[in-house]
Amino acid sequence: MALRELFVSAEKLDDALAGLGRKKNLILQGPPGTGKTFLARRLAWLLLGATDEARIELVQFHPSYSYEDFVQGFRPDGQGGFRLADGVLPDVCRRAAQEPHRPFVLLIDEINRGHLNRIFGELLVLLEADKRGPRHAVRLPYSPADAPRFFVPDNLYVIGTMNTADRSLAPLDYALRRRFAFVPMQPEFGEPLRQLLKARGVPTTVTERLLARLNELNQTIADDPELGTDFQLGHSYFCQPPTDAAAAAGWLALVLEQEIAPLLDDYWFDQPAQAAAHKQRLLQ
Repeated sequence: MALRELFVSAEKLDDALAGLGRKKNLILQGPPGTGKTFLARRLAWLLLGATDEARIELVQFHPSYSYEDFVQGFRPDGQGGFRLADGVLPDVCRRAAQEPHRPFVLLIDEINRGHLNRIFGELLVLLEADKRGPRHAVRLPYSPADAPRFFVPDNLYVIGTMNTADRSLAPLDYALRRRFAFVPMQPEFGEPLRQLLKARGVPTTVTERLLARLNELNQTIADDPELGTDFQLGHSYFCQPPTDAAAAAGWLALVLEQEIAPLLDDYWFDQPAQAAAHKQRLLQ
């Protein structure tokens, strides 16, 4: 796995793995397009020592996602009634408990888009590294009295991603924050992206225009008191150039016009003249 494709240094990668090993729970947080989901899966592969998707479970949180989806709840049985069904967390915990000497990973994409206290409920405490295993097992509220108690096994690791630019979301509360290690992700419009685009045949003139425009735009965003570094734009928008070098300039123009420019309208929604000026500078 090439570090340049992860856009993180070896030290940062080591720190992320160390945080995951120490807390067993990690969140990659940063602006849109900084490769959080991409890196999360690569961290899982490094932890597993293989690209073993059978030991990775992916779920995406959203505002309507619930405890019944994630943990346990009653669902239609197809015959006019309801049955008790486990959600994602008990399922992956059960699989991990059956193979205690092999690590398993739960990936939670956009973890801050869900109502976390409602989703985790009483199980949030069981994520702590020192609250794992059968000794800390609890009875799930919907389970019958004779059902086995639930616990989070020691070999389950949780990796979440968090978009810091979403204005509609409340900040994570302290109860969740103290159970996770956090790794910040930043835009990387420098040598790693330059080398990646060069290796994929993008002409130097196109690459240098891209880097200049995005570094200038990100500095403008960082300096804006209503925005700041959490709203900067990431490099992932530009990591899939065309294979035909002659098409690179058109590809860049389309990405800037169709993906980046609309974000600027959102960022300066109450200052349309300023948004228009930034778009004009970006697209010229």
